Amino acid sequence: QVQLAESGGGLVQAGGSLRLSCAASGRTFSSYAMGWFRQAPGKEREFVAGISRSTGTTRYADSVKGRFTISRDNAKNTVYLQMNSLKPEDTAVYYCATGNIVSSTPGTYHYWGQGTQVTVSS
Repeated sequence: QVQLAESGGGLVQAGGSLRLSCAASGRTFSSYAMGWFRQAPGKEREFVAGISRSTGTTRYADSVKGRFTISRDNAKNTVYLQMNSLKPEDTAVYYCATGNIVSSTPGTYHYWGQGTQVTVSS
């Protein structure tokens, strides 16, 4: 079993930046693809970014391309989401998750963190 803990959320003005971290327990972190999702009030959980387990291939939602960057440090069992040029519509609870492949479908991920709140003021 894998336990995930997100951190780094907070309140930021539009145009600002935040870096989210997701620390994973266990010694098999490098064998998992990792994804970031977000969920705003009254909306479904949506894919934000993903990174493969070995090659580091990344994938992004169109809404964040060019602004967000996902990366991982397997030695630290941690995945990051650097968020720049933040917009009010980025406001949501952000979750990290583990899976076998990078996918935009939440159901393909096995373990989830508790989430961290990101609020972008206009």
